[in-house]
Amino acid sequence: MTPIVALDVADLGQVTVLLEQLSVEPRPTIKVGMELFYHFGPAIVKQIQQAGFSVFLDLKLHDIPNTVARTMKVIGELGVQLTTIHAAGGAAMLEAGQRGLISGARSAGIEPAKLLAVTQLTSIDEYVLHEQQHVNISLSESVQSYARLSEAAGLPGVICSAQEVELIRAVVAPSFLCITPGIRPVDAQQDDQKRIVTPTQARQLGSNGIVVGRPITQSLDPRKAYQQIATEFMEESK
Repeated sequence: MTPIVALDVADLGQVTVLLEQLSVEPRPTIKVGMELFYHFGPAIVKQIQQAGFSVFLDLKLHDIPNTVARTMKVIGELGVQLTTIHAAGGAAMLEAGQRGLISGARSAGIEPAKLLAVTQLTSIDEYVLHEQQHVNISLSESVQSYARLSEAAGLPGVICSAQEVELIRAVVAPSFLCITPGIRPVDAQQDDQKRIVTPTQARQLGSNGIVVGRPITQSLDPRKAYQQIATEFMEESK
């Protein structure tokens, strides 16, 4: 899988420029997050698709099962390739999300998106987990538990730190996807991420796909930054 580039911006001009700069091979998937989607709605998804990119719609749904099912049906009609839900919502919510997504895709006559469950955000560390969320198990155990729950609910994969891919692989089927944000090249700032790895480390740890935002979109040369990251991550397959 080519790297996923997070367009965490809220300006259509920036989006247009970045899409032009990223119109290279191997072409990335474009992540539309909450900031961009809440500004422009489904129209921004269509604009990116019309520019020739696959879309990862990252809205991280977390609500009662009925609301999630109905919302996922709408998402399923958009023709995106990937979308997200919080594993913390529980089995009933995950199953409802998967049903809604498939229903929406069926009504639109298209392939359903892959629904990925967020295990623990890469901004979470052991301190936050224990002292603020009051969770008694370790971060590793929490991530493994959420991965097992997601697989049992019929989801094809999770969003997780690359540092936890090997732990997840130990408790799920080999085909289960691990898509990993928190990617930072060696010379990049850590920003608000805590559990980070480089593109090379993500590949070595077995990540199926990486999500990279600011190191590309805030670079002086986004095209070059993307190509360097893509080369690092996909080196083994060349």
